[in-house]
Amino acid sequence: MNTHKSDLYTISPEMPAMFDGVKLAAVATVLYIIVRCLNLKSPTAPPELTYQDTALNRFLLKSCSQLTKEYVPPLLWGKSGHLQTALYGKLGRVSSPHPCGIRKYLPMQDGATATFDLFEPLKDHQTGDDITMVICPGIGNHSEKHYIRTFVDYAQKDGYRCAVLNHLGALPNIELTSPRMFTYGCTWEFAAMVGYIKRTYLQTQLVVVGFSLGGNIVCKFLGENRVNQERVLCCVSVCQGYSALRAQETFLQWDQFRRFYNFLMADNMKKIILSHRHSLFGDGLLKKVDADLNRLYIATSLMQIDDNIMRKLHGHSSLKEYYEKESCVHYIHNVDVPLLLVNSADDPLVHDSLLAIPRTLAAKKPNVIFALTLHGGHLGFFEGDVLFPQPLTWMDKVIVGFANTMCQWEKQKPPCQSGLLTGSSCIEAKA
Repeated sequence: MNTHKSDLYTISPEMPAMFDGVKLAAVATVLYIIVRCLNLKSPTAPPELTYQDTALNRFLLKSCSQLTKEYVPPLLWGKSGHLQTALYGKLGRVSSPHPCGIRKYLPMQDGATATFDLFEPLKDHQTGDDITMVICPGIGNHSEKHYIRTFVDYAQKDGYRCAVLNHLGALPNIELTSPRMFTYGCTWEFAAMVGYIKRTYLQTQLVVVGFSLGGNIVCKFLGENRVNQERVLCCVSVCQGYSALRAQETFLQWDQFRRFYNFLMADNMKKIILSHRHSLFGDGLLKKVDADLNRLYIATSLMQIDDNIMRKLHGHSSLKEYYEKESCVHYIHNVDVPLLLVNSADDPLVHDSLLAIPRTLAAKKPNVIFALTLHGGHLGFFEGDVLFPQPLTWMDKVIVGFANTMCQWEKQKPPCQSGLLTGSSCIEAKA
């Protein structure tokens, strides 16, 4: 048999072509996954706005350009709500500044001690008036968070005094002085901060700002009592969910990995509660409120923590009752000051079904504008060219832009007040 040794290693000419085809298919698959995951094919657009045609709203949309121009996130990753949310959570903000403020301590009637940080303006406001932004951060957040520091620095440079609530129990170096910590909708600490500002600065007017959970708190605060709306120019709420009861059902779903985010937030809440275990559960308080710490240790969702710990600390008989009383959805319709509600369509924490609440409210009430962006995630709203985001976000700019416009309106509004929200003229009102 005369077989040449080289014949044993002969490779079919079709083999290299097949290998190249497999490589191309693999590359194409990876690119497809990247395009889908990063949502690269999604267009950019201005926010979708829901509002009534009134003189004030026309003035707001004409003067606050951020609401009518397209929001352009960073090209490579900015169209992914998950990456926007993750970067906000980890980075907070790019090149975060360090504004200098003074920490204030306010004793509460139940023995708790509310704290907030006060930052004076770095220049006169453009209207010449004294304006204070009263700010409520997101869940478990405080004035030292990067996104809060960035926003405060920007607002200070535009002539605003800023007062930032530190959620009860959120600051790691501040001990609780009573067996109570922050909840989704308890407004007591925010009310104490607002009261201090009103008493201390008799001529100041207020711009109310709430981020995420803070948006629920500020809208509930304003709607609880019309007295709370005195000296308030306007309110801006960003990325809140409006109804804790409706949101809890969506937080158990894996759609948009919401169940995973629920686990992460529950883990953070667990750490905050356990860091204050002696203040919350010492001296027999654990048995008094019938709380079970063993269940807290193994909890994997906010609902489990709320049912076993939080609702009992605040005297609610059921989880449903706790969520109902904590949600601004039952109070927000009482808010009559100009109200801007901002959400993102790709926010992985706020289910699309919850957005019917602000959309319906804006369609019914002349003082409400609901702005829904295509992109932005949860408190992300980063802007940039291709890869690197800008230090200031679209969210920062739209809040200050809206506040500036409202201050201008107050300065130059017509003497006839009856047409402020209805858009009717003085002649029509007299008739």
